Amino acid sequence: MATLLHDAVMNPAEVVKQRMQMYNSPHHSARRCIRAVWRTEGVGAFYRSYTTQLTMNIPFQAIHFITYEFLQEQVNPHRGYNPQSHILAGGLAGAIAAAATTPLDVCKTLLNTQENMALSLANVSGHLSGMANAFRTVYQLSGISGYFKGVQARVIYQMPSTAISWSVYEFFKYFLTKHQMENRTLY
Repeated sequence: MATLLHDAVMNPAEVVKQRMQMYNSPHHSARRCIRAVWRTEGVGAFYRSYTTQLTMNIPFQAIHFITYEFLQEQVNPHRGYNPQSHILAGGLAGAIAAAATTPLDVCKTLLNTQENMALSLANVSGHLSGMANAFRTVYQLSGISGYFKGVQARVIYQMPSTAISWSVYEFFKYFLTKHQMENRTLY
């Protein structure tokens, strides 16, 4: 449920971010980008990749959590507070999840950006919609390797993000649990 709500809110922001990041983007501010997309493509443009986003984030989170738990069992079997193990397991879990879901991210980016050059090379007139169409278009343009464009950047982005998230989570879990235990022993 959290992923459904998160993606419903963040998908439009992702559309704006990616359109502004495109080479030769005509958008010079987020507000102008929102207005232009709304005016020319309608509200649906902000959610064109929503199902792809969900299809990416659900396996990403599953792989991420399962891998983190597995790695914690390997490097920290007693599950004590160990910042190094949390950073290592969190970073590796994020890297593996990011690499595994890169094909979905590539397709989501194509749906969000509607990149003109790619669409014209694939003989797509109008707007590309749907995950299946995005997968076909990526394959048509670049073959299997097209699904992994940007995998290194995605892994490099996710590793510190997930390492920091897990280490902060584990710190507060340790701190709050320790604080509760100390309060119990006082009474």
